[in-house]
Amino acid sequence: MSVSQALPGTHRRDMDAYRLRHGHGGGHGGHDFPTGHGEGGPAPRHVVVAYGFWIFILSDIIMFSTFFAAHAVLATATAGGPSGTVMFNPANVAWETTALLLSSFTCGLSAVATRARSLVWTEIGLLITGVLGVAFLVLECREFASFVARGASPEASAFLSSFFAVVGCHGLHVTAGLLWLGTMMAQVFVKGFRPDILRRLLCFNLFWHALDIIWVALFTIVYLIGLGR
Repeated sequence: MSVSQALPGTHRRDMDAYRLRHGHGGGHGGHDFPTGHGEGGPAPRHVVVAYGFWIFILSDIIMFSTFFAAHAVLATATAGGPSGTVMFNPANVAWETTALLLSSFTCGLSAVATRARSLVWTEIGLLITGVLGVAFLVLECREFASFVARGASPEASAFLSSFFAVVGCHGLHVTAGLLWLGTMMAQVFVKGFRPDILRRLLCFNLFWHALDIIWVALFTIVYLIGLGR
């Protein structure tokens, strides 16, 4: 008699919770292959959706990594023009960073309110997140305008081309996130906390927090290192 046969039925199920030893038929004429499902069945839909969205976010991070690598190579290619030390305004960058990090905090608060099924606080959290996101974009656009007004346009040097490319790409992602945020506010208000709405809110939260992570890397590689050159 084997060890598994000597154990009670509940212990045997615990040892083989995912039915990797026996297929359909319980070993009596059944097939010996894994079913791929545990006793609870497949993973919940929101877990599958979140996993798939994480893969999308990772692909986005890979794209930004190429931008960061290009900027690191071109950071000194100023073609006799201004460098980051001359052009960057530390105060403006600090306000941009503060606005975006605070928006991540309020986005997290809206997720807490969603879990508590509080419609009012979910909407308030998303609204504040959107206001802070708009403030970030206004500051960024003002920075771009000041660069161009001083003759530091993207075609002036390879350094400025890479700067406008990486920072502008992040700004486009924030713009897309704000459009998504507005759509989610409308859907939550009209449809409430339906399962599909909750999955979309989860994906939005992942996307917005990922933008903050990317900004921290951008802030370090582009601004901090640029100011220190």
